[in-house]
Amino acid sequence: MKSKIYLMIASFVLLGSVLSCTEDDLDPTLAQSKAVETSITELADLTGILNGAFNRMTSAFYYGRDFIIINEIRSDNAFSSAVSNRFPSVSKMELLPTDAYARDTWTQIYAVIASSNILIGQDLTKINGDETKKKHVVGQAYALRALAHFDLLKLYGQQHVTGGNDLGIPYVFKYKGEDLYPKRNTVAEVKKFINDDLDKALTLLSATLDTRKDFVTIQAVNALKSRVAIYFKDWAVAKTACEAVINSNKFSIAASTGYAATWIAKQPSNSIFELAYSATDHQGINGLYQIYNNTAYGDIEALQNLKDVFDSGDVRATTAMIGLDAKGKLRNLGKYRSPTFADNIFLIRYEEVILNYAEALFRINAADANALTRLNSITSNRGAVAYTVVNEANILQERRRELCFEGFRFDDLARTGRNIPLVDAVRQTHGGPAYGSYNYAFPIPTNEINANSNMVQNKGY
Repeated sequence: MKSKIYLMIASFVLLGSVLSCTEDDLDPTLAQSKAVETSITELADLTGILNGAFNRMTSAFYYGRDFIIINEIRSDNAFSSAVSNRFPSVSKMELLPTDAYARDTWTQIYAVIASSNILIGQDLTKINGDETKKKHVVGQAYALRALAHFDLLKLYGQQHVTGGNDLGIPYVFKYKGEDLYPKRNTVAEVKKFINDDLDKALTLLSATLDTRKDFVTIQAVNALKSRVAIYFKDWAVAKTACEAVINSNKFSIAASTGYAATWIAKQPSNSIFELAYSATDHQGINGLYQIYNNTAYGDIEALQNLKDVFDSGDVRATTAMIGLDAKGKLRNLGKYRSPTFADNIFLIRYEEVILNYAEALFRINAADANALTRLNSITSNRGAVAYTVVNEANILQERRRELCFEGFRFDDLARTGRNIPLVDAVRQTHGGPAYGSYNYAFPIPTNEINANSNMVQNKGY
């Protein structure tokens, strides 16, 4: 039997007219009437496939809900009450290889990779259209392929599991490739491939075409490079990437007076890269609004310990941002709050880059005064008390305060070698696993193990 990854990719073919595709037409599991190799002849075809990749990223199984929630409820920020039986196994950190949360996110992210690889594999000389624009589309595909593999590695890789033997995830380079039973690349290999893809993207993207934040831009790639570098402790790389974003002078930190409004704005000044939604194109009841707010599901509640880390005047902790609902449940009320589900999802905000920069400066030289200046550029725009010193604890605290509910907290704890804090033994059903525990990684899905004789299961599953 073919690997699930490749079975999915090999079955993904397009209709003759990409422009007429519906969301269902772009599903990678559907067999359509034409092979993709012969259906792409115009720039518009490339753009259609790129839009399909973005569409897959907005899925509830990926950035539309699950990937963000997974990384909040495995931390000291939030938990699942399982009021509608959503995310109980994730909140407990007791997944089985048959668990739908392990399977669906794995499959969805590889679908994004499949779309990206279709674009990357094209001979652009045989496609009609402006050369710069064609390269710009393919450059975005390289960036999306890098981001997708990075997200897979963070969720399924063994880099934080003692005795995990440096197992990463399969890095897929080709659409309909010949290797039907891919082995898992090492973590080091995956890291290299991610950076290679990001560097390649920068050679293809055009500054003159960087006009929308709901597409990948040069500065989005630089920001992503800084995120990857921070995760892998490549401080010099992170510093350089952050400076490229900062020196572009295209972004600004949201001020405290307008902070709440940025969360329902389209492409505000602090947004670097976002996924587009609208009142007619959204995840609806399966999106972030419904899982965070007590309007339909509301399984995900905030922990009081998170609320307590904010200063009294901090705009991020007002009752409009983190407050009690009608039933007295503490909730994220300010982020992803549109009841019409139309607010975009910010994948990269400028504030993250500033925090990455502050950390990189500190790690390179703990005496660098600019690290404290950059850290306090966030607090000064939030009504928070300025830090007097910069250290790892303060950096992680400010990241927790600024990035809460956005899916960063678990990775920040893991990449700094920390145990999962047990701050509420009743609500946190995972019990506070120690760093290195097997459940710091998700299991490889059973259907992938069964389909691929070369696939190795994660330790402990």
